Amino acid sequence: MSVLLDVIDLSKRFGGLQAVDRLSMTVNEGEILGLIGPNGAGKSTVFNLINGVHPPDSGRIVFAGHDITGQPPYRVARQGLARAHQIVQPLVGLSVLDNCTVGACFGREDLPLGQAREVAREVATMIGLGDRLDMLAGSLTTAGKKRLEMARALSARPRLLLLDEVLAGLNPTETERMIETVRKIRDSGVAILMIEHIMRAVMSLSDRIVVLNLGAKLAEGSPRQVADNPQVIAAYLGDSKLMAAVENSP
Repeated sequence: MSVLLDVIDLSKRFGGLQAVDRLSMTVNEGEILGLIGPNGAGKSTVFNLINGVHPPDSGRIVFAGHDITGQPPYRVARQGLARAHQIVQPLVGLSVLDNCTVGACFGREDLPLGQAREVAREVATMIGLGDRLDMLAGSLTTAGKKRLEMARALSARPRLLLLDEVLAGLNPTETERMIETVRKIRDSGVAILMIEHIMRAVMSLSDRIVVLNLGAKLAEGSPRQVADNPQVIAAYLGDSKLMAAVENSP
């Protein structure tokens, strides 16, 4: 399995806060890597560094063999790296189809409008929005807007998708459906780097997990290895909750 994303000794400081501290990790082609840690561990900052929202103070980010360190988000997207945000911000006055078309127009394949709409229609249908293409994005439910956020990102035809707490705010039924959607995305050939606080979902979906604490990597391994790690248990969730998540994951 070849490396798709290589994060090398990445650091970022905001004033007196060391948000990310010499982090190194990889995401392989076709895998789901979970990124977990307590609130304030630096997870969202890592995403912001990878997709170009903030430049790192030091370190490198290599994607598909190209150094993308410090490149702005639109250039990162053109190279095949897309992001679905925790706080969704659909273009509320546009339809579901038009929102996805925007993603396709500014994605990796630089598609003209006609082709972009066809890609958008195909992706929205795969994500479960095929019957809502003409609805205004602002009229969708919370779960629908989460799906739209993912569909818009996927319409950019990425090789790697960053998922930032896509399960937040969903009820148990919606959560189960979204877990299946994430699996479907991976099965389509898109690698995934995901931040998620619902441990059952992380343990169920992830091939590997990286644990952050105070901006630094605390542990890395399979879900079972992470759950058995005494440092992780001490720093993060507590023995019973973490192990229950592993035992209950499908």
